[in-house]
Amino acid sequence: MERHFDHDLEELKQRLLWMGSLAERAVHQAVHAVLDAEEHLAEVVLSEEDAINEMQIEIDERVQRLLATQQPMAADLRFLLAVSRINGDLERIGDQAVNIAQSATRILRHPQVKPYVDLPRMSELAEAMVRDSLNALVRGDQELAQSVLRRDDQVDRLRDQLFRELLTYMMEDSAQVFAAFELILVAKNLERIGDHATNIAEDVIYFVAGRDVRHPALDRR
Repeated sequence: MERHFDHDLEELKQRLLWMGSLAERAVHQAVHAVLDAEEHLAEVVLSEEDAINEMQIEIDERVQRLLATQQPMAADLRFLLAVSRINGDLERIGDQAVNIAQSATRILRHPQVKPYVDLPRMSELAEAMVRDSLNALVRGDQELAQSVLRRDDQVDRLRDQLFRELLTYMMEDSAQVFAAFELILVAKNLERIGDHATNIAEDVIYFVAGRDVRHPALDRR
């Protein structure tokens, strides 16, 4: 029975990682629809939204079945609780990718506002945070998860810098307001993706060390 349970846990982890790869790919394609002016990439993201949603349901059902039939304790229970929360964050990352893809289809109807400098940096950083948070889960690597938490501020700084630049463009040339506003939405979605990667990293730390670091200001003694 124990061997069967271990197999089920490993299979659950692999399904979660596959969902993570779908979400990460969706973000990459959605952003590059903007950066490379490739509308077909946005269309791919929109067409694959259901696959991520269906996988979220499948993983939730697997977690519920294991909780109900195996009555796991200690580390196994923490793992299942972490998977349940990570599953929700990955689905929301997929939603953010869809939002970016929708913005891309609108942005591409207008001339490019400015050279893209901060946006690709922000995208690379957010994507790496998602990837590293999932790698931390696979390896049980608390240090890698902590490094994801530290990078969240970098994403926020890039978002703020991009906001300031785009608002300047909007004030100087009313013809650029629409496209600039859509780019602000893209930056906001990337910032939210960084937030979800941070949530995943926090859940990895909970799974590995049994510590809840979501609200460090609270005293839990």
